[in-house]
Amino acid sequence: MTLRSLSAGKVVSTFESLLTCGPFTFGTNRDTISLRDPMRVARTAKKTKNRPGFNVEEYLSNAGTSRRVIKYKKGQALFSQDDPCNEVWYIQSGNAKLTIVNPQGKEAVLAILGPGDFLGEGCIIGNPVRMATATALAAVSATIIDRKEMMRALHEQPEFAEKFINYMLERNIKIEADLVDQLFNSSEKRLARALLILARYGKKGEPETLVAKISQETLAELVGTTRSRVNFFMNKFRKLGFIHYNGGLQVHSSLLNVVLHD
Repeated sequence: MTLRSLSAGKVVSTFESLLTCGPFTFGTNRDTISLRDPMRVARTAKKTKNRPGFNVEEYLSNAGTSRRVIKYKKGQALFSQDDPCNEVWYIQSGNAKLTIVNPQGKEAVLAILGPGDFLGEGCIIGNPVRMATATALAAVSATIIDRKEMMRALHEQPEFAEKFINYMLERNIKIEADLVDQLFNSSEKRLARALLILARYGKKGEPETLVAKISQETLAELVGTTRSRVNFFMNKFRKLGFIHYNGGLQVHSSLLNVVLHD
């Protein structure tokens, strides 16, 4: 499907099409795995049965062979741009922002990641260095998996391969939705959608009405507008009862009205 085939009425026809899965990511090949043949790993994984007692969530939550659990403080870098790329991160709790700096020194926010997200998986396809920096927005607990161990698990554990491939496919769909959002929607709708995704609306489980503390500058960079516009819309959302500040930012489902309203 090309962007030319999209009609204006279909761009924001349903919230589901815009909030499909997952946390923010950026739509380039930076630190992302290629999806040219996403089922190849799954086909390979089917050749070997899961080891007795293998549990995907337990595997991703605990240290073990060639994997470790690290806790990061707010403001601490998980990894930095141009670092060697040889491990995959899985976020257990907390939020991190992904940023990139161009040769002129200008920084841009590419993504905000949360629990259940993988990052740094570019090493799987041989990226030698990190193309971005991941920084904790709050306390983060993450499992770090060595590249070789990640490849072994993908080939030998079908359930793990299925979870990872599903995540990558869902993220790819979201990248497309992000592009449509950026091209066709107003900054107000983009901000509303960003807040709802941060609150994990549209994902399995209960939404998190209290979201990570994120500055308006970061939101502005993420949405692609100015801080003054973000401040204006945040005040508007607050007056309408869509959001509240009560020891943190609370996002209510009524904010969906902004995304769905033409």
